[in-house]
Amino acid sequence: MAKVQLYVYDLSNGLAKQLSRQLTGKQIDGIWHTSVVVFGKEIYYGQGIDIVRPGMSHHGRPLQIVDMGETAIDEDTFNEYLEEMREHYTADKYHLLDFNCNSFTNDCVGFLTGGSIPAWIKDLPSDFLSTPFGAALRPTIDSMFRRPSAGTAPAAPQLPQESRDAAVAASPNPALASALLQAVASQAYTNSSSSGSSPGSGSSTVAGPIHMCTNPSSLHSLLQSHRAAVVFFTSATCGPCRMIEPLFEDLAHQKTHGSGSGRVAFVKVDMAVGMGSQVAGEWGVRVTPTFLFFLDGKKLEELKGANGAELRSQVDLLLFQAFPPHPHTKLSLPAVEALSTNPILFTQVPALDTVVSKLSSFIDAAPQSAELQTAKKSLTNSITPLLKTRFPPKGSPEEAAKKKPTFPATAPLLSSWTTTTTAISNTLPPAQLFPLVDLWRLAILDDGVAQWLATAPQPNPLQLFLAKALAVLDASANDPAQKASGRNYLLTVLRTLANGFAHAPLTGTLLAAQRAPITRAVVAALLHDDAAVRTAAASLAFNIASALQKSRVERLRGAAPGVTPTAVAEDEEWEVEMVSAVLEALSNETQSEEVVHRLTAALAFLLRLSPFYETQLRGLLEVLQSQETLQSKLAKGGCGENGVQKPEVRKLVNEVASKLCV
Repeated sequence: MAKVQLYVYDLSNGLAKQLSRQLTGKQIDGIWHTSVVVFGKEIYYGQGIDIVRPGMSHHGRPLQIVDMGETAIDEDTFNEYLEEMREHYTADKYHLLDFNCNSFTNDCVGFLTGGSIPAWIKDLPSDFLSTPFGAALRPTIDSMFRRPSAGTAPAAPQLPQESRDAAVAASPNPALASALLQAVASQAYTNSSSSGSSPGSGSSTVAGPIHMCTNPSSLHSLLQSHRAAVVFFTSATCGPCRMIEPLFEDLAHQKTHGSGSGRVAFVKVDMAVGMGSQVAGEWGVRVTPTFLFFLDGKKLEELKGANGAELRSQVDLLLFQAFPPHPHTKLSLPAVEALSTNPILFTQVPALDTVVSKLSSFIDAAPQSAELQTAKKSLTNSITPLLKTRFPPKGSPEEAAKKKPTFPATAPLLSSWTTTTTAISNTLPPAQLFPLVDLWRLAILDDGVAQWLATAPQPNPLQLFLAKALAVLDASANDPAQKASGRNYLLTVLRTLANGFAHAPLTGTLLAAQRAPITRAVVAALLHDDAAVRTAAASLAFNIASALQKSRVERLRGAAPGVTPTAVAEDEEWEVEMVSAVLEALSNETQSEEVVHRLTAALAFLLRLSPFYETQLRGLLEVLQSQETLQSKLAKGGCGENGVQKPEVRKLVNEVASKLCV
């Protein structure tokens, strides 16, 4: 009997444990790479199957050694098994999430001992993909490990420049995220110089993410970790298998990308490789090709022969049973579907000299300090001229020529402006800060500024303004004087935050790092006495709901080519809070048809395709009398003297009330 051990390495060298919560919102203790140690050798999968002396691979010393028991299989038999596996575990098939070193070690451990590697290693990909960051980066990772064309040698994975936007949109620190991903991919894929093995050429299979199973334990593990699975039993000598295999691969690619990521496993079992015959025997498979269809670990159907139409039909039926479509996909919602998901923006360019002059007068009247004077000088000498260049007034020659000068939004400049903003904000009361916030409202419309804010060190100006806005709302709750004095500041902050949703990277940051305080501000401001404040709050609520809707649609259909994904994490309690706040605001709104329009659109986007619609929101809508609230806006006195008047708004209100609030 020979001892079997699992060597565990962290490809991130500790960075995942330190930074995962910041990048993904979830604690991930390591990016695990594993190898099997048996018969005095360490065997692992990277650029093919590599064999080295234990502890002598390019990964260095293992972080942990896990005892996997003993094997009764002799070394010669294991070596024969490895030679068979080389045809399947080739360099071109490596995929960081779907077909990696841990897939290989799980197969080996199953062959040697009948067991499987620990769940905390096997479940890492699904844990990662369950985060907004992971879901957004799935297409990027797929492109890094795209299968090479025939006759082309596999190359180390590279993170495409155009795919970095996915990281930006999903993580508060995209530069670090993309660098970490690239480093992990390269470390995982790099071949050991001492391995003495070649990567080997790829076989004709695994164009899509197909799991290879060579023993019963490996298949059991896959069935436990995937709700649905399609298992293809084949053999090298089977002609019909080669005929149906391309369709199987196409289905695997179609059903496991975009909205299908991590939901279904497509598995291939070669009955002549490893313990493939035992796997077949366990499930009563005697001929090839045979396809088995599993739901929650139980076999539902069996298909024998190379019937392509029936295979496609059975796969679609399995996925329908495992993941029934959202009930809203069957509804006809022309008014809702006609709504633009583009954010509502406040783009008016003020007279910048007047704004700066107003702010300067407040600064001059405040207690003076060297820091404040430096801030004022930076504001007048650096920031204002640049804003004038980037945002020329309407009617100017630059505007008439439709020029859009490049705003030099360099990190040093924006860091300096942040220092200036902090100095002024720490001196002036909120009632005097609205001109400063208005400059940022305009600047945030620039791509470079928004990109910087998405990744800026904490706290950034938006966080600073938001914290003071919440203080204004708290102070004005029972003090009319405070409410009046803070009105301009609150209005400008809400408009600035709304403008932040013009850019996917900043949208991701706002709805990840700042979701709770933004929600607090929206909920309170929707009930403000001032109509302009309520309009700005309704606009921000719409932008939040629109981002959530885009994220849902992209998960369902996949992001459009060339479009940066909008990854927004679903949160049941938060969505209940948002729906409740919007309905309360609608109930109270009797003056502004524009506010009713924006709130109704926001409610539609919050409800449509929500994963919590059946379990939480439907009951809430009934309790809050949502249908009655919406329909009351159409009656006399419900919104203005005669109710909502615009035909498109009336149609939207009726549609949301009758189809989404039931």
